[in-house]
Amino acid sequence: MVGPAVSLPAKWDSFLRRLASHHGIDLNAVISELCEWAFSDTESQEQFRVWLNEAFPPSGEAEDEARAAGEEAAEEEEENEEESEEESHEHLDEFP
Repeated sequence: MVGPAVSLPAKWDSFLRRLASHHGIDLNAVISELCEWAFSDTESQEQFRVWLNEAFPPSGEAEDEARAAGEEAAEEEEENEEESEEESHEHLDEFP
């Protein structure tokens, strides 16, 4: 059975490969044990889940957030335009 292909950052790739070589095991075993250790309790799993959702929002969420941000920006723009128009009218009222 072939496991998932994982791309590791260069600094961790060489570090983990050296550890695997030093202990006479393959890199997959090191990564497997690392995951087992890192996610061995529910608190660690939840922290990782929160980080992952912030770093890489689930499919559809990023689009929803972008749409909401665009709507907010459009509303702010509209409010700014209305304020500018009101100020312009106030200044016109000051002159006879």
